[in-house]
Amino acid sequence: MNWLIHDYRESDLAAVVHLIDTTAELGQESVFSLAECISALTDRQPCVVAVHQGVPIGAALACVTGERAWVMRLAIAAGWRGRGLASALLVELERRLIAARVGRIAYVLPEEDLLGEGLLNAGYTRQPAVAYFEKTEPLHGPAAGLLDDLGGRFLQSDLWDRVAGMEKEKDLIERRVVLPLAEPERAASHGVRPPRAITLFGPPGTGKTTFARAIASRLGWPFVELLPSRLADEGNLSAALRDAFARIAELERVLVFIDEVEEIAPVRTEPAQPGGIHGVTNELLKLIPGFREGDERLLVCATNSIRSLDPAFLRPGRFDYLIPIGTPDAGARAAIWSRYTAGRAGVDVAALVEASELFTPADIEHAARIAAQVSFERDLEAAVVRGLGATPPGATTEDYLAAVAQCRPTVTPAMTGEFQADIAAHARF
Repeated sequence: MNWLIHDYRESDLAAVVHLIDTTAELGQESVFSLAECISALTDRQPCVVAVHQGVPIGAALACVTGERAWVMRLAIAAGWRGRGLASALLVELERRLIAARVGRIAYVLPEEDLLGEGLLNAGYTRQPAVAYFEKTEPLHGPAAGLLDDLGGRFLQSDLWDRVAGMEKEKDLIERRVVLPLAEPERAASHGVRPPRAITLFGPPGTGKTTFARAIASRLGWPFVELLPSRLADEGNLSAALRDAFARIAELERVLVFIDEVEEIAPVRTEPAQPGGIHGVTNELLKLIPGFREGDERLLVCATNSIRSLDPAFLRPGRFDYLIPIGTPDAGARAAIWSRYTAGRAGVDVAALVEASELFTPADIEHAARIAAQVSFERDLEAAVVRGLGATPPGATTEDYLAAVAQCRPTVTPAMTGEFQADIAAHARF
């Protein structure tokens, strides 16, 4: 990705109008006139702009009327067509529209063109009119207010695709979890019951939260995270759990995520202490069966230490799968590094893979951030000397290796040994 996307600013007006005007000849027409687009821009209707080296290269503009939004124009500079920029602009525009409580997003093409296929791939449905595409965004009205109260939200629609590396884990989760929930009738015809609750376990930083968010994104379900520490702030943790699950039951579909679930479901010891964690664990054990009765609900729990969870909590009747999420292997690290190095030919990805053994995705991201910052600062210093000029290509292999050397891996060999033992003792998929 060689661009940045930001909200429309008044200083973008001339450049965006130029894009809209000049790209109409490239087949990027619209039923909305240039004058209508200018009026929408000056009225501060939702608009996002893509820039490359400070120059606008694309824009997506919409106008909102009630709970419906009309995508007025998707304008891409000639040299940037076919590079995925149109999809990126639509995703960012839709995020703004969903936040504005838009229920339906419509796009009317004056005639069929290549954009129509892209809209179908983005989740739009062609209606029986001349190239009229519409996309319904769920959960509006009272349910939207309930979701807000729970701190839930809809996530970006491309999170699943953006999970880099970890292909074995991703494939397993897609086959066991996502597809049965996305295709319930087909699954039922084979006697497959879609999962209702799963636990992801593994060392810290390996991407358990990322996978939970990506599943919600892939399904198009709202994502609600229950934070044990926040629930505890309400005074009575058991009562707070009951209240949260009662409100969640009012949602038609939802993915509920509980991170560090060992805080509320640890191994119970005898004798139980009045008002202690025993009661909280018992309460959660009672709530899970009721939650499982919903057809479009999924509870995802995550833990760094599955051995610390109460055995009753992990029984098959409560959790369908216990899925290990470990550190990325060499192939996964190569995919993650390739993402952060933006595919630059001058970077020796193989050297980075070798140097980052036992690094988690979070560790690699941190090292890449350090290297990028070094490159950025070097560019600023050079700019003072050379004046305005071409931007250097970015961090080098040496920058990345130096950053890796600075980082201390989150996962130790001892933790890896414990994780392998936990897989043998607890994994179920």
